[in-house]
Amino acid sequence: MTRVKICGVTRVEDLETAVDAGADAVGIISDVSVDTPRKVSPERAAKLVAAAPPFVTTVLVTMPSNYARAIELVTEIEPDAIQLHGDIRPGDLAYLRAKLETQILLAVDAGDVSSAKAYDDMVDGFVVDSTGEDGGGGTGRTHDWERTRAETTDLDSPVILAGGLTPDNVSEAVRTADPFAVDVASGVEASGGVKDPDAVASFVERATDDAQTVEPGP
Repeated sequence: MTRVKICGVTRVEDLETAVDAGADAVGIISDVSVDTPRKVSPERAAKLVAAAPPFVTTVLVTMPSNYARAIELVTEIEPDAIQLHGDIRPGDLAYLRAKLETQILLAVDAGDVSSAKAYDDMVDGFVVDSTGEDGGGGTGRTHDWERTRAETTDLDSPVILAGGLTPDNVSEAVRTADPFAVDVASGVEASGGVKDPDAVASFVERATDDAQTVEPGP
């Protein structure tokens, strides 16, 4: 069954909405250089992480200025996983891998998925997203799911599909790309940074529908 991450959670009410809908993970955005209504302070992020129940993975989504800062954030917020955006050298990621017990997810642009291979043995998963020029996700744009599936076939790490997903297209995205998980933020919102409970529930239901038939790969 495809897993689901509801990202950009800013309020405890929205975290509870995601949990009640059956989401496997929640994403909390902090310390990013992009302008987004989904960004919260590290202090707020720590409170949201603490409010998550057992067996729901909390993911800190961040673009830290340096990797000492990434370690500081993990220490302060205590997420189950950290999702890194921006330009990251393999050596820097290897350093973090050695210093953190937290799981590490790396965001890669859908237009350059081949770059993921250099990091495959250093991460716990890849988030394939339609990133903006600033390196951040949350653009609301989809990408070529068939191409993503073809270019991630040889990766050992799980692939989390993101970028423009909504309740209306997530079933098709899962059938086409066959990802380990899907990741949504703006596609289930009533307004910037505030989740729509009906949209969240519909997204989780459609993403995890056991009746879906996965199309054979190329």
